[in-house]
Amino acid sequence: MATTYTQDPGAPDPLYLSFWRERHLCTLTTLRPDGSPHVVPVGVTYDPEARLARVITNRSSAKVGHVRAAGPSGALVAVCQVAGRRWATLEGRAYVRTDPERVAEAERRYAERYERTPAPNPSRVVIEIELTRALGRG
Repeated sequence: MATTYTQDPGAPDPLYLSFWRERHLCTLTTLRPDGSPHVVPVGVTYDPEARLARVITNRSSAKVGHVRAAGPSGALVAVCQVAGRRWATLEGRAYVRTDPERVAEAERRYAERYERTPAPNPSRVVIEIELTRALGRG
């Protein structure tokens, strides 16, 4: 029998949330136009109250292109982190946001989690992931 490790993305258990507050490199998986996965290392922040994960990036990145290519309904994506036997995946629909307030909020959260302020970048955008699923064990 398979074991499932489902979490409520809006109300995860304390160990799972604590794991997402630690400093870990993550991966973002987007889909190319041909349907093949594109997996890249990123910094991710998790905001369960808003049911959002955020990734700051450059507007010309491939990941931004993949999300935009999915159209107005958003792109199905996953972000993941692993440390030893602990792992966590957040899934949902991604949208590219260019609004300065949203980008600033993503930068603030990144600085908090990764303990470093991102260098100024006028081409920065944020990929916001509206979470539909959370899996893992913290």
